[in-house]
Amino acid sequence: MVKYSDELDAMFSALADPTRRSVIARLGRGPASVGELARPLSISLPSFMKHVRSLESCGLIRTEKSGRVRTCVLNHGRLGLLNSWLEEQRRIWEASTDRLERFVTTSQGDDTAVGPTHLKEES
Repeated sequence: MVKYSDELDAMFSALADPTRRSVIARLGRGPASVGELARPLSISLPSFMKHVRSLESCGLIRTEKSGRVRTCVLNHGRLGLLNSWLEEQRRIWEASTDRLERFVTTSQGDDTAVGPTHLKEES
């Protein structure tokens, strides 16, 4: 995954913006024109186009122009790279929590478990 670091950085940077995340969410339901994507947002079309270019430059979306209409399409393959990275992180964290759980559960019944010595009663 290290070789994809710059690509992941660009995608996460693009997804850091709520406007761009809403565009990705909408495109998850299918292609849409730039006008259709911009309509529910309270920003100008030139400002919205900056968001489109950001998503396009990192490869999360593709745009196709037909006449005067520019249609945006979600690049599902690119989302696969994000998903692979997230799955790798999930496996790492699950392994860590599994080790922690084993440590905690095996230490509970152990009289030699490390703890504050001043709380132990002396006979």
